[in-house]
Amino acid sequence: MSDEPQPRDPDEPDRGTGATPPEGPAGLPGIPGGLPFDLGNLDLSALMGMLQSEGPINWEVARQVADMVAEQGGSTHTITPADREQLDELARAAQTLVVGETGLAATFRAEVHTLTSKEWARLHLDALRPVLEALASTLERAMEAADDELAGEELPPTGIPGLDLFAGMMSMVAPMLLGVQAGSLVGYLGQHSLGRYDLPLPAADEPSLGFVVANIDAFEAAWELPRADLRFYLAIHEVVHAAQRSVPWVRDRLVDLAKEYVSGYDFDNRALEEQFGSMSFDPSDPATLSRLTEHPEQLLGAMRSDRQRDVMERFQVFTATLEGYADSVLERIGTRLIPTFAQIHEAMKRHRLERGEAERFIEGLLGLKLDQEHYERGDAFARGVVERAGNDGLNRLWTSPRMLPTSAELDAPGLWLARIDLPEE
Repeated sequence: MSDEPQPRDPDEPDRGTGATPPEGPAGLPGIPGGLPFDLGNLDLSALMGMLQSEGPINWEVARQVADMVAEQGGSTHTITPADREQLDELARAAQTLVVGETGLAATFRAEVHTLTSKEWARLHLDALRPVLEALASTLERAMEAADDELAGEELPPTGIPGLDLFAGMMSMVAPMLLGVQAGSLVGYLGQHSLGRYDLPLPAADEPSLGFVVANIDAFEAAWELPRADLRFYLAIHEVVHAAQRSVPWVRDRLVDLAKEYVSGYDFDNRALEEQFGSMSFDPSDPATLSRLTEHPEQLLGAMRSDRQRDVMERFQVFTATLEGYADSVLERIGTRLIPTFAQIHEAMKRHRLERGEAERFIEGLLGLKLDQEHYERGDAFARGVVERAGNDGLNRLWTSPRMLPTSAELDAPGLWLARIDLPEE
């Protein structure tokens, strides 16, 4: 077999890469997995019941959507005691190795979980709750401001049926819409994620190690990888990322940057009209909700503001640093102990760059966009630091927030090393 891994059948959708989004039960193209119900068949009393929410996001709707979308892959895979025993053993071995490389001993406290796709989705729906609620609150304030604007002045008619009621309708619909958004995003990721840290998601919970066994086995079969080697690789990958998040300020910074980004959306009535002006909005028509949920990224795209660009850049620099460091540790351990490391590493690179719909929704909701360039920047930074200052020099990243590289320093590790040795002001 060549060093370059190849999937067994290029025409077959790869659950490991997530390149082919599933078709939703309601036939809606915009949200991965679609809606778990047909809004057009609801009577108004049922619709109003679904719209009831005590906060800015309807978490019951989010859970229902996440459960259905996560299970939509059709896997009936059973997690066996042998699976749990092997993954637990590999995770414990990886923890010892990673602590030896990083000095981040707090990762020993991370619990090991073998998960179904549904369990992964539920875990992350809770872990992402602070960021998703910040997004919901931002939209709620925007809609309230729009309501006040509509109530306080005589607006010229648009000539489009129902458009002048848009803001008022959205203040009522937003909790359910965001519940659908959150549930579909997390549920879709649950279909394809191999572990907790496939993506640098801004999770607020304590770090843990999570392995989605059905997805790991599908990835193993698609790329014809040795089971023990792949699972050990993933165990090291999970442990390194959990170790980073065991540093409290690292976890807090991820969440704070995401909250800052989603809090930067602005309500721009003109931009919304440009996006949705060709559509007829009727608050009494349940089909209106279906049209909104078909293109949720357009709603947020119309509300994106200039100040979010700076936040996104800082988010990208930070996450590129996290990924570059993790890959450096993973490579040092993996090349010594995993015979097929090069094959697995190449397959994993493709996996994280071919997430399809999931990538678009993550970018649209959270502003988190990482492409090949960002991974390469992080990798080059880590290699440059190790060449100049060794592994101990790279491990200084986690001693305090001031050690994080700037965008310029990410491209010039020598500048970073010079700056961190300067006395603090």
